[in-house]
Parts: sequence; C-alpha cells; structure tokens
Amino acid sequence: MSAPINLNQAKKERNRASRKARADENAVTFGQTKAQKELLKAKARKIAENLDAKKRDT
Repeated sequence: MSAPINLNQAKKERNRASRKARADENAVTFGQTKAQKELLKAKARKIAENLDAKKRDT
C-alpha cells in the first residue's frame, strides 16, 4: 500500500511549479543580459554627469 499524500501540499507544489515555469518564460522573453544592464547603467551615468556639468551654480 502506498503512503497517503497531503493534497494541500500537492496542490501548493503544483502551483509553485507552474509559477516557476511562467517566470522562466518571462525571463527569456523580457530578461536582459548582464552586459545590456551595464550598458544602460553607463548611459544613465553619462547623462547624469552631463546634466550636472551644465547646471548653474547659484
């Protein structure tokens, strides 16, 4: 005879698996590589530096 299973735990595990699968799909679709993130940070930093350089001292 097989061991009894807790249906609540089985349901939660099934939901976790579906959420993980959806997250993996979204990561492929919308994710950015580390190089892309660093490029965006560098561009933002450059823009901020240019803006700061053009501010007037009052």
